[in-house]
Amino acid sequence: MPATLLATHRVEKPWGRHTLYPGFADPAKDGDPVGEVWFQTPGDSTPDLLIKYLFTSEKLSVQVHPNDEQAHAAGLPRGKDECWVILDAQPDSTIALGTKKPYTREELRAGALDGSIEDMLDWKPVKAGDFFYSASGTVHAIGAGITLIEVQQNSETTYRLYDYGRPRELHLDAGIAVAEPVPFVPHPMPGAVAPNRTILVEGPKFVLERWEGGHRRFDLPEGTTGWLIPVKGEGVVDGIAFKAGECLTVEGHIELEAGVGSDLLFAYPGDTRVPSMDAE
Repeated sequence: MPATLLATHRVEKPWGRHTLYPGFADPAKDGDPVGEVWFQTPGDSTPDLLIKYLFTSEKLSVQVHPNDEQAHAAGLPRGKDECWVILDAQPDSTIALGTKKPYTREELRAGALDGSIEDMLDWKPVKAGDFFYSASGTVHAIGAGITLIEVQQNSETTYRLYDYGRPRELHLDAGIAVAEPVPFVPHPMPGAVAPNRTILVEGPKFVLERWEGGHRRFDLPEGTTGWLIPVKGEGVVDGIAFKAGECLTVEGHIELEAGVGSDLLFAYPGDTRVPSMDAE
């Protein structure tokens, strides 16, 4: 099956921005700010993964996501592990991941109710090039002044624990039930496994790789879909041209050519990496 260029969907958010990132047109200055750009698969299909760009001017809510088992118990199709590749960040930008020390769920609930949850969280400074894998159950919040790419299980199930006094619904009962209020432990990152091939994370729900430009050939296992996210540069995959700011899905045997200086992300579900790849 040839590569498929996915449709781009822009989402206006009050915490979004009027200045986005190379590859994306800025919204009108008198229009609403754009907070998300995500990529739609044709038809009514709900693939395993969803790819988003996020552009923040304010802190996002403190939230948590269920795992697959918890989601199924609630009648939902899947849980939500996610990861973030930081493309740009203001000098004081932070992301909260986990808590500073272990807390009970009762303590977490009390902190969500009186606002002290902000001080319970571990706010980590971030910069361009950073990478974080946030497993389901991790209490987290994305801070202001950040541009990132989010790769996630295709689920919009988000339990909001705290929202800085904004008049939005909270989901304390459901969120506290699935939250793990403990310090964050980074997921193992394999790193460089071959020239021009770095594996940022390997499972349990998806693999994310980062590649430079050049020519490469590889095969995806039968029935497996891959998501190609060109961050910088341009190229051709299976006869379909691509450029930064787009996203494509690929299957089967892949032939890819990307220009010098390109920066590509490649995601696919499962806990087994693509076993071999010819790269030049």
